[in-house]
Amino acid sequence: MDGEHSALSGVERERERLPPIYTSSPPVLGRGPKQPFPSLGTFISTLSQRRDAGGRGFAIGIGGPLTGPLGIRHTVRELPPICSDVRQKQRLSIDTLPQEVKAPFPCDPVIPLRTKTTKEFQDDVERAAQSGDWRDVREFYLTTFDSFVEINAAFKREANGLFNTIEDSGVNGKFVSAVYDSLLSTPQDIQKSVLKGIINSLLREWKGPRTKDDLRAYFVLIQNPQYSSTSTYVIFAHLLRQIAALSEADHHFLVHWLKRLSARRFRQLVERLLQFISTRLFPAEPDELPPPAKCSWWIPSATKVLSLFNAANSVSSPPIMPFTDFYNITLEHIDFMEDYRTWQNYGNSNRFSFCQFPFILSTAVKKAIIQKDSEQQMISQARLSLVSKVSRRQRVDMNLLFLNIKVRRAQLLSDSLDELMRKRCDLKKKLRVTFVGEAGLDMGGLTKEWFLLLVRQIFHTDYGMFSFMKDSRCHWFSSWKSDNYSEFQMVGTLMGLAVYNSIALDIHFPLYCYRKLLTPPTVPSDPNAFVGTATATLDDLQQVMPDLAHGLAELLSYEGNVEEDFYLTFQVFQEEMGVVKSYNLKPAGDKIPVTKQNRKEYVQLYIDFLLNKSIYKQFAAFYHGFHSVCGSDALMLLRPEEVEMLVCGSPELDMIALQKAAQYEGYSKMDATVRFFWDVVLAFPLELQKKLLHFATGSDRVPVGGMADLNFKICKIDVPADWLPVSHTCFNQICLPPYRTRKELKHKLTIAISNAEGFGLE
Repeated sequence: MDGEHSALSGVERERERLPPIYTSSPPVLGRGPKQPFPSLGTFISTLSQRRDAGGRGFAIGIGGPLTGPLGIRHTVRELPPICSDVRQKQRLSIDTLPQEVKAPFPCDPVIPLRTKTTKEFQDDVERAAQSGDWRDVREFYLTTFDSFVEINAAFKREANGLFNTIEDSGVNGKFVSAVYDSLLSTPQDIQKSVLKGIINSLLREWKGPRTKDDLRAYFVLIQNPQYSSTSTYVIFAHLLRQIAALSEADHHFLVHWLKRLSARRFRQLVERLLQFISTRLFPAEPDELPPPAKCSWWIPSATKVLSLFNAANSVSSPPIMPFTDFYNITLEHIDFMEDYRTWQNYGNSNRFSFCQFPFILSTAVKKAIIQKDSEQQMISQARLSLVSKVSRRQRVDMNLLFLNIKVRRAQLLSDSLDELMRKRCDLKKKLRVTFVGEAGLDMGGLTKEWFLLLVRQIFHTDYGMFSFMKDSRCHWFSSWKSDNYSEFQMVGTLMGLAVYNSIALDIHFPLYCYRKLLTPPTVPSDPNAFVGTATATLDDLQQVMPDLAHGLAELLSYEGNVEEDFYLTFQVFQEEMGVVKSYNLKPAGDKIPVTKQNRKEYVQLYIDFLLNKSIYKQFAAFYHGFHSVCGSDALMLLRPEEVEMLVCGSPELDMIALQKAAQYEGYSKMDATVRFFWDVVLAFPLELQKKLLHFATGSDRVPVGGMADLNFKICKIDVPADWLPVSHTCFNQICLPPYRTRKELKHKLTIAISNAEGFGLE
């Protein structure tokens, strides 16, 4: 076995790789480490002559030079975007080279046959642990990780099988898991030999892969549990750099291989990468890692590799783990505004920023970026108004610094619409609301009350702008036609103002609505460009009209005669303001029967009609209203779920956090009534906890910043104990009479929260 291994290593050392051609790049000739054989010099010389003669440029290097802790001198290029329509980059074929260049290249090494099974390996480890004789196990690890060829020999299911598909990596995952699960329990010299072998493999292979066997080796190496220790971070960093520098097509393969890992293994690798980034940013000991100046490429490389895992998670159905588990909370403590400005100035160029990879930024960070960006826009608007007044030598009114909304309660909707339309140039100023005829300064309570009252009126079914879908418990846009959609624009503006001014709204749109709101995330410069038209699927329709989605799914799976049994055409009917109207899904649709052959087209056109075309003008007005306030590059960082969180808050309740953040007036936290209250609330089921939050704040959701941002207050009212609790939703207050027993408090509180009318719901 030793002889065979030695011979193979020699072949591996002699193997040279052909560089890919990047036709869009300028001619750059990168240089790797000095090789011990003359064939590389001959090869480079020939390529240089061809280039100087006017041939195409050859990109052997991958950017500017860097020297890492392992002594590897090479370069880093930016990770290409991960997208579904990845095309294989053009590569130089050996058949196109002149005869003198072909000669020095040996054939790809043949992978030796290894026959050890998972069971045999586990038996070897068990015997070694009992006897203390680790020689066989040591030899296995020493051989396996010595080169990429040996890694494939050990873990590839068929030594010389191709496995060149995204569906199957060809790696024996069970064997990989067994080898790695046993590794950390082996003697230290074995663990060190594995790391040494990985170093040798990376040094030998650093110029980048050419075959899928190399990708398989990276796929196996990234799963090594030894990288959890900071002592191995230098090796881990170099592995990450090589993976990050792979071609776009190679990344495409890795993404699909990664999504086939077990959920447990996948999560371990994601958490390891997040920990690596956090530790590099904030090491526990100053001398624990090399100086940041010498390894500035660590974090970009790790983040780019993490993006492969995020892509794998996104293309998995259902996702392997929640998208929120990719957040790195450590980034809440960096100067994220500086990172945001870097991204704004340089985009997705070679200048790294975390904003290039927004999946790693928590919603709290994105909210803070939007708020600070909003503040800058507010200040700019106020400054322009101030300068304009001063330049005309007019008296400066401090009201210029605010978006002042004055409304009458009796004419709330019409007054609000008039004010927002008349003052649309001031929308980016700080909002301040005044109710006509009422004394009082808006310290936040009046603003929140204005939002709550408007939402209640706008979303009432009698008003007709939105339909409440009972099956999905959400609102959707009414399809009635009009010459003026300004009220829909006002709703969009209202939602934008809520995000801008950090007010959570009690509205219930399906997630698809927020996806439409980000299509595109910034308003096109062409005023006639289509907006808010997102590709719709049966799953999207399920969010809005679950019964209809179920019926269409049955149509798609029906085995009988579709045309005769369903008797459908490409014409649909819709009720608008009590009148049933017909619409053709395609030209002459009323004369085209739905058959087994065209039913998929029918379903897709029907879904697109319901969710896009029938409400296009309404949603376009809504879209422009929202973006008139929230027009910011920061929106490009957001997922639809995150926009929903910013508008409505998070659905995740933490009543213990609310208890810790609660404030008291007339009571102290040690009073009996307060203790009864928290005993009862913490024991409530989730539904009652949501009702309590809705009763006290006007929404059953939590601000993105958490319960502490609610400023929740428990107040004492001097009334008889047989009274029910009352609330002031504008100030997030609940008022409790001095109840004498826990049972009495629970009874009264349950009645109060269960009979409070929800805004906008039936």
